[in-house]
Amino acid sequence: MLFRPDPTFYPSPRLAMQGPPERLAYVTIFSANGGSRPDALVVVDVDSASPTYRQTVGRVEMPHAGDELHHFGWNACSSALCPYAPHPHVERRYLIVPGFRSSRIHVLDTKPDPRQPTIVKVIEPEDVAARSGYTRLHTVHCGPDGVYIAGLGSPAGDGPGGVLVLDHFSFDVLGRWEVDRGPQFLAYDFWWHLGHDVMLTSEWGTPNMIENGVNPELLLGGKYGRYLHVWDLRHRRHQQALDLGPEQQIVLELRPSHDPTKAYGFVNVVVSLKDLSSSIWVWHQSNGKYGITKVIEIPAEPADPDKLPPMLQGFKAVPPLVTDIDLSLDDRFLYVSCWGTGEMRQYDVSDPFHPKLTGSVHLGGVVRRAAHPQNPAQPLNGGPQMVEISRDGRRVYFTNSLYRAWDKQFYPDGIQGWMVKLNVPPQGGLHVDPDFFVEFGSDFRPHQIRLEGGDASSDSFCYP
Repeated sequence: MLFRPDPTFYPSPRLAMQGPPERLAYVTIFSANGGSRPDALVVVDVDSASPTYRQTVGRVEMPHAGDELHHFGWNACSSALCPYAPHPHVERRYLIVPGFRSSRIHVLDTKPDPRQPTIVKVIEPEDVAARSGYTRLHTVHCGPDGVYIAGLGSPAGDGPGGVLVLDHFSFDVLGRWEVDRGPQFLAYDFWWHLGHDVMLTSEWGTPNMIENGVNPELLLGGKYGRYLHVWDLRHRRHQQALDLGPEQQIVLELRPSHDPTKAYGFVNVVVSLKDLSSSIWVWHQSNGKYGITKVIEIPAEPADPDKLPPMLQGFKAVPPLVTDIDLSLDDRFLYVSCWGTGEMRQYDVSDPFHPKLTGSVHLGGVVRRAAHPQNPAQPLNGGPQMVEISRDGRRVYFTNSLYRAWDKQFYPDGIQGWMVKLNVPPQGGLHVDPDFFVEFGSDFRPHQIRLEGGDASSDSFCYP
């Protein structure tokens, strides 16, 4: 425990943007062959003045094989500075790293040596399930009163999914967060507006619906997630279910405004059954109720069926498959990962209801296989997937793997893992950094990135 707040905690997003630049990136990588080798967390040097820049400088292997490391997060962040935070003197020290497939939680200490974290605690899946009822752990967010983790379903692989909470200090599972879940059954992401006492949750599917890949029958039947849920954060009770429509399938990443005085945010839909397009929606508050509006639609691209994986050949098109989005700390730029078409898009969302496309780059893609400028002759597979933004908004990092079972369906030739960086001028636009290309080969695939000292999707703020 510290006697003064952690210096990487910031009262406001504006002050966070003025903090020092990140020097290290923490990246989860999972074994492409499933349970044959343990997954790992690797540390990448992102300090351009360092002699080991763009190299892997640390690696922590998990104690068991088959975890499928996916999303992870910090134990504490700027939300600890909220006026009602019961733990204002925790520090951003531990990474909470769940296994998405195993439901095992690993706690890694980054303080003794940030380049070589150590595992200090492992919470077994049986204990997680016994205390919360949830498994297949996904999103991790540091809240003012604990560490929150989403679980997609029950130990049997069915629903409902929801959110559990860990203690800030012991990392013991305290239990299920929901007091009254109302009609909510499917789960995926969650985040909040702390200044408005509101939590939002989104929907993908139960473990049985996703773990063997996309189920075409369920997808065409509209059985995957299509709702956004609004909750009373303090009382932990369901308030509203916002229906995006039966043709909208798989409602994923939630990116609320960082300004705590605002009550709006963005969510992506992976695919429309009408035309294979992807879309971005804005939730917004009016007169105490929430509504949701589609503000961006990204169309599928026609393609030669012979160049498509079997799942897409009958459609003769590549869907964009928007699988991740991220919002800069000043709430100005929204980044949109099109994993299918191999495109990263940047939108100016200063007016959230009228986004403007301000930048685009292509890397990978189901058909395009666009190369990195470091090696223009090397076609890339996979595509922009998990995206992370530096606190000052000048650097964007992303990786190219989604989820092993889904990778196999859309990139059946196997994914060669990579991580890249984009540079962002103050006025907007995107430029691929020609000197930054980290390769992970065919044995391991990278997923989420967390940045030293926090990033655009780690922290919540209570002051504007």
